[in-house]
Amino acid sequence: MHLIAIGRLRGGPESELFERYNTRLRPRMTVIELPEERGAALVTKRKEAAALLDALPKQAFVVALDLAGHALDSASFAQHLDRWSGLARAVCFLIGGAEGLDGSVLSRADFTLSLGAMTWPHFLVRAMLAEQLYRAQSILRGHPYHRAGRPPA
Repeated sequence: MHLIAIGRLRGGPESELFERYNTRLRPRMTVIELPEERGAALVTKRKEAAALLDALPKQAFVVALDLAGHALDSASFAQHLDRWSGLARAVCFLIGGAEGLDGSVLSRADFTLSLGAMTWPHFLVRAMLAEQLYRAQSILRGHPYHRAGRPPA
């Protein structure tokens, strides 16, 4: 799996949290960080989109993280990940910069994923994605990390 993201994750709590979960993934995600562009929003989104699309491996299965994407529960995400992993294509998760993803990236995506209706800092999104990927792998392996349902009141 690959994570291709706009912006460089520097040391700090978000980086530590991302690393905590990425080291648990089998195999770990390969991370490609692309520079943030500056300037007018539309120009920034287009430049970042070109960089994201250029960084994709050939024949990649692309999952774009976007507010308007599919909001899945953890078990459904695990089922999707299981199917994607069986495609014999590199699974690539794309995270845009502050302006979001350009339409060209969303058009290229094979699946668009939302981590919820709230807006999250893109550095925190990395950690949240890594945790959900670890949770999905745990579900698929029958590991008790994920507890389905809510505890009784």
